[in-house]
Amino acid sequence: MKKYLLILVGITLTFSSFAQVDRAALTSFIERVIPGKSSSFIIESIPQENGKDVFELDNRGGKIVLRGNNGLSVASALNYYLKNYCGCDIGWNGTNLNLPAVLPVVKTRVYKITPYRYRYYLNYCTFNYSMSWWDWNRWQKEIDWMALNGINMPLAITGEEAIWRDVYKQMGFTDKQLDEFFSGPAYFSWFWMGNIDAWGGPLPQHWMDTHRELQKKILERERSFGMTPVLSSFTGHVPPSFKDKFPSAKVKKTNWGAGFPDVYILDPDDPMFEAIGKKYIEAQTVAFGTDHLYSADTFNENVPPTNDSTYLSGMSKKVFRSMAAADPKAVWVMQGWMFHYNNKFWQPAQIKALLNAVPDDQMIVLDLYSDAHPVWNRTEAYYGKPWLWCMLQNFGGNISLFGRMRHVAADPAIALHDPESKNMMGIGLTPEGIEQNPALFELMLENVWRDTPIDADAWVVDYARRRYGKENQLAADAWHILLNTVYSGGLTEGGPESIIVARPTLEKSIDRVLTHLDYNPAELYKAWTLLVHASDSLKQSDGFQYDLVDVTRQVLANYASPLQQKIASARKNHDIEEFKRYSTAFLQVMDDMDDLLSTRKDFLLGKWINDARENGITEQEKNLYEFNARDIVTLWGDKESGLREYSNRQWAGLIKGFYKQRWEMFFTQMNKAMDANTAFDAVAFDKQVKDWEWKWVNTHDNAYPNTVQGNAVEVSRRLFLKYRDLVQWSN
Repeated sequence: MKKYLLILVGITLTFSSFAQVDRAALTSFIERVIPGKSSSFIIESIPQENGKDVFELDNRGGKIVLRGNNGLSVASALNYYLKNYCGCDIGWNGTNLNLPAVLPVVKTRVYKITPYRYRYYLNYCTFNYSMSWWDWNRWQKEIDWMALNGINMPLAITGEEAIWRDVYKQMGFTDKQLDEFFSGPAYFSWFWMGNIDAWGGPLPQHWMDTHRELQKKILERERSFGMTPVLSSFTGHVPPSFKDKFPSAKVKKTNWGAGFPDVYILDPDDPMFEAIGKKYIEAQTVAFGTDHLYSADTFNENVPPTNDSTYLSGMSKKVFRSMAAADPKAVWVMQGWMFHYNNKFWQPAQIKALLNAVPDDQMIVLDLYSDAHPVWNRTEAYYGKPWLWCMLQNFGGNISLFGRMRHVAADPAIALHDPESKNMMGIGLTPEGIEQNPALFELMLENVWRDTPIDADAWVVDYARRRYGKENQLAADAWHILLNTVYSGGLTEGGPESIIVARPTLEKSIDRVLTHLDYNPAELYKAWTLLVHASDSLKQSDGFQYDLVDVTRQVLANYASPLQQKIASARKNHDIEEFKRYSTAFLQVMDDMDDLLSTRKDFLLGKWINDARENGITEQEKNLYEFNARDIVTLWGDKESGLREYSNRQWAGLIKGFYKQRWEMFFTQMNKAMDANTAFDAVAFDKQVKDWEWKWVNTHDNAYPNTVQGNAVEVSRRLFLKYRDLVQWSN
């Protein structure tokens, strides 16, 4: 018979296996999730099983017993109880915690063991496309969500610029020289990965100091749950002045493209490489501690100077040595993105050379895009290295209903049991952006505590019931349609975008704004109809309101494309009346989408800008952060940026204040040309729109609301009545 140490919430924790979860942290966690209910739970400790996390649910004396081997296992037990006994759901975009007055009894003990040692979370890009402006309150909510869902290996790179500042200042670099190096806070991901310098800066001292302290809080909380955060390491990216300060150093230029200047990379062959890497990890360990996991991506979206295996092997050894010199227990956590992104370069010989230079027990590879473009199955499972099956899903933080649900539901378990998967040690979420498509992420996380495929058809029905707080056949039918349309996505880089976010054009789509649909939009219209008809019953549900708005948004976003092609046809036929008719209707769709999205906090440009400004303590800082916030979701760079629209968002404020303004200019100039029977001056318009965009990015007028306006269900119903016949016509 198993023996357990009993700990009632509120009593000091004294057993060793719970050493990282103190009484205050545990009590506060339960109170944060379900206020006023912590006294209904008993917490008990159980050991791991074969090195894997476990949890149990049980009952004693009318209380619910949560057992686990660490804090996140107990948190997972709580989440399992809330979902399966109380019919609740906790997510980014709507939460249902409508608990019964008397909590349900657990009649039969539930035991769960995870088949995965590692459950990874985050992507470098997530820290900017979604998390740029997060304060401690928002981080605390995310870490609680991570614990509830069993994540134990989060990427944790907040505040690393403060450590680099200290290291480079110790090496004699001046503040002016570092101002030419550090990017603005919306661009850290690409600064950290060695793609860009300085854009969006100079970075204020206050930011570095406050975010170093924020990182300490993040790490303390993550570790208190038993998580092992992945910290950063040195990959060779050095300040532009490095070549002048150390003229004999082996420094090479590289260019990421997209119009950004060259950056400078210290060659791993240079003896300073290992010394700087060691200095950095030592300084980082003093500031933040360590769990011996370090992220390093040596050629992020850049091609190495040679495909010579000897060079690649030597380079890999030196990168690893720069970690191990400071921490002999170092484990290199490598994103496998480059093996897909630059797959022509990374052939078997090159991949083997890079990976085999590091001991198997000191490297973990993230198969970053397993949901669409797995690499493990063409590299003999990374030639024996431990690796993780990951879902990428989102690019640029774009707003689009999209995912590959049936693959996410089945493929991790299939890979786990495939003899060819060899040393598969876990799963992960590696999205470029979050706080969208919550169902897909929740489905992926169902894999954490099971080793068999999930029945996606049954799962979406159960998800809708929990999310909306009650059973509803119309909603269930709608989710079956969503599963088989938007959530049966193709192999594109994220979901299709709406033509409204493109710089004005009469083409069907342009680079960065691809509008092809992998499903019949008429089917999505059916789901929309079902949700609208379910709204009387479900309108009080926060999650339902979000989903109704999101589906309405997607229907209108899709409708804009055939409408735009009507405009193109009228222009081609020189039909002035039809051109004016359809262009007016096109602009009206944008107004209506903006009004719709204003009803949900999830879709507010004003919140994004306000959160950015809140990080500043002077007007100059606030304005700098607002520039970062505006630029990243529009131009991504300067007037000539090759990445414009990469991080486009269908947000209230951005549609009326940015996208619509550009289309109005376009239609005005085209109308003039048609009226005068002259050619449209595309060159002049291009200059006009670029000047206008740059002015908008540099504006600080506080013009966009930070709070919701209007009722989500009422606006959705109104737009359904207005557009239902038009949308059917377009299909």
